[in-house]
Amino acid sequence: MNTPNEPGAMRGTAKKRKRIIDCDIHPRMKSYRDLHPYLSQRWKSHLETYGLRMRQPFVDAPRYPQAVPTFSRRDAWPPEGGVPGSSLSFMKEHYLDPCGVEYGILFLLHPMGMNDRNLEFGTALSNAANDWLHNEWTQKEKRLKASLLVNGEDPQGAVAEIERWGGNKDFVQIFMASRATEALGRQRYWPIYEAAVRHNLPMGIHVSGESGLPGAMGWPSFYEEHHHVQSFQHRELLTSLVFEGVFERFPTLRVVLVEGGFAWINSWCWRADRQWTRMRDEVPHLKMPPSEYVRRALYLTSQPMDEPERANDLRDVVTWFGWERLLFSSDYPHWDFDDPSQAFKCALSESERRGIFFENAAKLYGLEARGV
Repeated sequence: MNTPNEPGAMRGTAKKRKRIIDCDIHPRMKSYRDLHPYLSQRWKSHLETYGLRMRQPFVDAPRYPQAVPTFSRRDAWPPEGGVPGSSLSFMKEHYLDPCGVEYGILFLLHPMGMNDRNLEFGTALSNAANDWLHNEWTQKEKRLKASLLVNGEDPQGAVAEIERWGGNKDFVQIFMASRATEALGRQRYWPIYEAAVRHNLPMGIHVSGESGLPGAMGWPSFYEEHHHVQSFQHRELLTSLVFEGVFERFPTLRVVLVEGGFAWINSWCWRADRQWTRMRDEVPHLKMPPSEYVRRALYLTSQPMDEPERANDLRDVVTWFGWERLLFSSDYPHWDFDDPSQAFKCALSESERRGIFFENAAKLYGLEARGV
């Protein structure tokens, strides 16, 4: 965490850096009843009577109850009540205004419709959540843009939702969870990627979701383990996307991996290229080394920030991958939030800083400057 987790820690940062696009902000519902206006009577009754049925031991809490609610900063609780992230007015006062955020990209993590075992209900929840985001957030605050939540386990329903909102400027990307029933490169998910390309929308894949299975090494004992290995979700799904041929089949698809860090990407590319050289006869559908697909299609967000002992070593990491592929993200209002005035401890040139904090995301999402 790069800022004191105390009230007032972010005051005054807007003067230090005016042009910021934050690519990971988390709104939160006060309760699931917020979705009632956007659900049919059938699904409203289902939600009230049966609730959610997820692929994990807990429904309304993560596996580590002490992290409830929403893994958030102590100073992020709205004074009018409600959980962190549930008040638009307080988000503006506490973060957007003092930090000079020109645009913020919203990721709604709860409810995660694609985790519900009832696929039809999961799709209804996702669709209602998009209506809620549009009506209660992006229409009320033009600095905020939303990620369109789709139920990846229901590709037909997901495509219908993309078609419903495609062309609406309030939604700048499609949001799927990183952990699903199958690896996301599998062809059952390809109709979603095809729809994304058709509407010129990136896929924003946030660390999230539950497959119902433990990690590659079994169930972790400690929250520290759980938090550390989250980034491995992105390494696994990237391997699937590349080797299953998603980027070959959809050459204009763009993918943003959110909240998994970024220092791992170069070693992934080196290893994947080496394996492809040795075993390329098994994947003849790949026409070029994995690293070339990655550098054509992939963007990474900065949070959680990787902080080597020698701060300027971070420059090498970004240079190897590409300065134009890194986007700033804060993860507000979560406890490991990165304050934009303190996020990068290494030296950045003015052009590098503009790219990371504004220009890369503005180009990717088609956002116009708001006149600073």
